[in-house]
Amino acid sequence: MTSMLSAPWLCLPLLLLCAVPGDPALSAPPPTDPLPAGPPAVVATLFPGAPAAPRPAPAFNDDITPESVAAVNAALEWLSRAQNPNGSWDAAVGFKLNQDYKVTANEVPHVGVTALAGIAFLSAGHLPDRGLYGKVIGDATRYVVSRVNDQGYITANGTRMYSHAFATLFLAEVYGMTNSRDVKDELQRAVNHIVACQNAEGSWRYVPFAVESDMSITVCQLNALRGARNVGIRVPRSTIDRAAGYVARSYVRDDHSPDLWADYYRLGRGSFKYQAEQHTRSSFALTAAGLAALHNAGLYSDANEGIDLDDSIDFLKRHYDLVSGKYYRHHYFYWYGHYYATQALYVIGGKAWDWYFPRIRAELLKSQQPDGSLPCRIGPGEAFSTAVGTVILSIPYGYLPIFQR
Repeated sequence: MTSMLSAPWLCLPLLLLCAVPGDPALSAPPPTDPLPAGPPAVVATLFPGAPAAPRPAPAFNDDITPESVAAVNAALEWLSRAQNPNGSWDAAVGFKLNQDYKVTANEVPHVGVTALAGIAFLSAGHLPDRGLYGKVIGDATRYVVSRVNDQGYITANGTRMYSHAFATLFLAEVYGMTNSRDVKDELQRAVNHIVACQNAEGSWRYVPFAVESDMSITVCQLNALRGARNVGIRVPRSTIDRAAGYVARSYVRDDHSPDLWADYYRLGRGSFKYQAEQHTRSSFALTAAGLAALHNAGLYSDANEGIDLDDSIDFLKRHYDLVSGKYYRHHYFYWYGHYYATQALYVIGGKAWDWYFPRIRAELLKSQQPDGSLPCRIGPGEAFSTAVGTVILSIPYGYLPIFQR
């Protein structure tokens, strides 16, 4: 689960916030023990240990239908055509502005979107430098590795910590498949950067070393750390515990008036707040991300009195029609929310999954455009939405450890 797929993608500026001149976080000191400096060594092939052939095609079942497989394949073909020669995908870098998306750099190579596109190919069973889309994944990996800077921060064209988290998760999944030493070295530096940037609350914000906190960004970092730890990368247990604790503190234990926040933003028992402090907003997407993180971390036991993730599932059900309704459908709120809802409910399984997945699958199949892409009405663009939609449809394939039950 997630994790990741991440988005996202809400009160979050999904993936991609540009650095704002004068932001105090930008002038924060580097870690006490600076990470190794110098550009990464990008070699002709990073994957000598990759399996020799792609995984077999998924078997059809209640979740995987001929129509959904055809949709995944068409989306991957569109993504492969949209990839830049340097391995990246172009998208709009920007940030959330109320319920809009403020673009700061339009149609530029985007680290976060490139990582999500790479994850889409991996989740459908394709492997780096092997098989039909091997070069696509290999080139994407080489691009992401090339954007790891001296402090281990994965960034380009003003992308921020959302993109860094998705890029770290992508490298973790690639390394788990290939045992590439070059990928491992850069992945460890990216993880070290996340660890160094964690603030006193156990959280993160849009830029490195920020003192403020944000639940949605924290979930993204937590999922990246989990993915890295799963493949043997050094991750301090205390970092994960403090992050999971922050997500748990964002959980709403009491009933609130549904009118406390207008329109998209709602509070209610089982939801997760944007920030752990009182009187901050919540949403479908934030709650999906929090549900994924806490279920994965096991933080819904007797040791965490008042946390009942069944209430979170009920919150998602009550607000499904809002996020999938006419206004928000294909908004980046929509894509980020369903990216995490699919991961959480797939791992939980049972009646919640059986209720949820046929609905979102039908929406995506209906939404797919003739060229294979999926629309992004507001947000980074169609490379983003197509990648996220592909991940959603292919999570039941069960190929990536981060998405497995």
